[in-house]
Amino acid sequence: MQQLRRALALVVLGWLVATVALTGSAASAESAASPAEARTVRVGTEGTYPPFTFHDPDTGDLTGFDIEVIRAVADEAGWDLEFVEAPFDSIFPALDAGRVDVIANQITINPDREARYLFSTPYTYSRGVIVTAAGNEDVKTLDDIDGLVAAESETSNWAQVARDAGAEIRVVDQFAQAAELLVQGRVDVVVNDNIAVLDYLASSGSDEIEIVGEAGDEVSKQALTFRQDSPALQQEADDALATLTEDGTLAKISEKYFGADVTVEDAAKVTDVKGSDTRSTTEIVQDSAWPMLRALLIYTIPLTAASFAIGLVLALVTALARMSSNRLVQLPARIYISAIRGTPLLVQLFITFYGLGQVGLKLSPVSAAILALSLNVGGYAAEIIRGSILSVPRGQYEAATTIGMRYPQLMRRIVLPQAARIAVPPLSNTLLSLIKDTALTSIILVPELLRQATNAASSSSQFMPLYLFAALYYWVVCFLVSQAQGPLEKRLGRYAA
Repeated sequence: MQQLRRALALVVLGWLVATVALTGSAASAESAASPAEARTVRVGTEGTYPPFTFHDPDTGDLTGFDIEVIRAVADEAGWDLEFVEAPFDSIFPALDAGRVDVIANQITINPDREARYLFSTPYTYSRGVIVTAAGNEDVKTLDDIDGLVAAESETSNWAQVARDAGAEIRVVDQFAQAAELLVQGRVDVVVNDNIAVLDYLASSGSDEIEIVGEAGDEVSKQALTFRQDSPALQQEADDALATLTEDGTLAKISEKYFGADVTVEDAAKVTDVKGSDTRSTTEIVQDSAWPMLRALLIYTIPLTAASFAIGLVLALVTALARMSSNRLVQLPARIYISAIRGTPLLVQLFITFYGLGQVGLKLSPVSAAILALSLNVGGYAAEIIRGSILSVPRGQYEAATTIGMRYPQLMRRIVLPQAARIAVPPLSNTLLSLIKDTALTSIILVPELLRQATNAASSSSQFMPLYLFAALYYWVVCFLVSQAQGPLEKRLGRYAA
């Protein structure tokens, strides 16, 4: 019984710590909007779109053409930069919710975006190209992709170009994934920026895909993107870009990456890119091992521990409420369980991070992840705990009440110790699922284990070895957790009737 008390005390302590963290993050989010912090500019970027934004293979640092441009702008404008990495389709929601102040990710100006956002002076002029599997003689122009399947990022300008040409879109997070689908024959075509395609070909050395034509004659313009309520920030960026253009800084950055000046509208056509990552597979895996392990230790495991502790408290309270004879107590528990079990965890993560942010409660990525994961665990574990409590023989309730035990004492001394033993196997499954579910938090800007694997795969295109390595990390953690199940069951077995 003493061990059970200690366990409950630890759970309550974890809940209190997490509550303080959530409150603190909300306060920090409010203070971030204050004038005193106005000079810190948060930059949204993928970090997986070489050569524009990616992680240096040698140092692991965020780099690329767009990253150097925004840093040069910051130096000129007097900004302190804070980079926030996210999948492309999450960048605009992050901007809308006030999670970032500007996007630096080769954002193409188009009428739909101009209606919603402010754009700086363009700093890149590019042309789209059509990519197919090598040897395809049927596609040369956009007219030829009508009815074909194209792999694109859903919210990218190139997806709209392909859609307007009649292609059916298959959604991917990054160009490297689109290229791999093309190599495997799962899609027919990819429309993307000429420079990104050349970088992929140079980095991967692939001869299985090729550029077969241009995606129209129009020159695309890329610019920094701001919310409509940030005209002052946009003006500072425009002033800085004007200075950087005049003193030749932008041209130097462009020449460094592309061997041509793509920062002017009549730029020479880029035909050669060095490649952002030319390491061997062994070198890529070796270099990625530590960043992935660090993300596991700093994010995946703490997220799991905090969410499971809070989730168990929620589950116990909800299970007892669900068993209550008072309908006013029982109904909220039923609604909570139904809502959690009836909606995907990914939707719950979006609601806690982006949804709450739009109504004034801006939790940090980690706090939002803990909140969503805890609520999810609580909803599922509540039914496990309720079933375990109901499995305790009814005669023990009657015997306890006969000797004068009240309900709280009955539950604490008789029922819960036995129910805990019964609940261990299904709750262990919930814990193992939670460990793996933390991989979804990358969608709300948490740089956890899978995100680090994706960063490495985006520049190297080595999906199989890197994702297998990530899977190995997850398996090791799950294996160690599962090994603790047997001793715990044995220890709790002394409470068996």
